[in-house]
Amino acid sequence: MPTAEKRAVLDEISDRLKESNAIYIANYSGMSVAQANKLRGAFRKGNVFYKVYKNKLMKLAMQEVGGYDAILDSLTEQNGFAFVEEELSAPAKVLKDFIKENNNKPAFKAAIVDGEFYDQDKLDALAAMKSKNEIIGDILGLLMAPVTNVVGAINAQGSNLVGAVKTIAEKGEN
Repeated sequence: MPTAEKRAVLDEISDRLKESNAIYIANYSGMSVAQANKLRGAFRKGNVFYKVYKNKLMKLAMQEVGGYDAILDSLTEQNGFAFVEEELSAPAKVLKDFIKENNNKPAFKAAIVDGEFYDQDKLDALAAMKSKNEIIGDILGLLMAPVTNVVGAINAQGSNLVGAVKTIAEKGEN
């Protein structure tokens, strides 16, 4: 590749790294072309950008952008890179499901999620992470619970009060 083309790819990778809040590395060695295409499709469905770059260019871009020192040792063999901006656990979920269905291929190598390094043993933990929307839903549920409890208590007290007044009124009539 001429130097200008390498620089263009390096700029593309650098831009992806700057825009992304997470990057996952998967070793696709031993996968068939059909499996590799199926993996790309799975990532696309999960709204994850996945691409194969040369390790050397990825390493240069990571060093240029900074903050990726912990993951540099993972840049060996044949790797594909999954980038994500919002749904930080999406690549892990795609990989976990795909690995189950495809004879342990590709091999998850490492990830950097919100600046934190995760090695190959952490795929299950990453896949179990809740999405931003799920966390917001949980928080809203917690915030709404006390209000619901108060309204329920008021309604219950009101019905008890009405019941007590009816009982007293009925006794007074007899």
